[in-house]
Amino acid sequence: MSDVPVPAENPRDEAPQYVLPLVVRIERDAPPARTDALETSARAVLTLLGDERARGDGEWAQAVRNWEDARIRKVVRRARGAEWRRAGTLPGITVTGRSAEVRVFPPIPLDGWPKDLAKLQVSGTELDDPDPPSDADRTAPVLWLNPHLAMSAGKTMAQTGHGAQLAWWALPDSARTAWRAAGYPLSVRTATPADWTRLTHSDLPLVRDAGFTEIAPGLTLAVEGGEHFAPLGHLRQP
Repeated sequence: MSDVPVPAENPRDEAPQYVLPLVVRIERDAPPARTDALETSARAVLTLLGDERARGDGEWAQAVRNWEDARIRKVVRRARGAEWRRAGTLPGITVTGRSAEVRVFPPIPLDGWPKDLAKLQVSGTELDDPDPPSDADRTAPVLWLNPHLAMSAGKTMAQTGHGAQLAWWALPDSARTAWRAAGYPLSVRTATPADWTRLTHSDLPLVRDAGFTEIAPGLTLAVEGGEHFAPLGHLRQP
């Protein structure tokens, strides 16, 4: 579990707390590649945010507003076999990568998990890349991970979801429409120490984890806009 923290005594702490559930499919004999799972999780969050049901008068819109009015919590759980099939019967959206499948659900109250999601495990999301990831596509946004941190795949998937959401918030409606039409292209890579210093001293969206699980509070991810994917080339902190 992970969240983007808000300052102490912020009114958002007093609001009812919601969480965005994500479930990654991890079959014993065919686990997804780590980087693909991280990218698919980010695109899943964007897919929900851009869905008609999550906007305006859509059936999920009030839940999304409630969630965004409080702490922006995301929880990643894993499923396989019958668990995955049961999760697929609940309202949500399944997003598929090259090897990964992630289902995202509309936000729910922090203590209001549906039975078929509540029983799923948070732990056990260790994943590997069979081959080193290729260079990031700089024509689309890149979500750069902090090279000084070691996080489970599930924890990191929550962080990439946060980064994608910050990018979404930073964009005007026209840019969101263009990104959605393109299928939300993005890359997730680990920054070099030198690049991490540059990224975190630039005016770019940064994810700050509250430190509730796995790691101490601090920066986990920076979002850099695509150099040639106009108008995403100049993302700034919203």
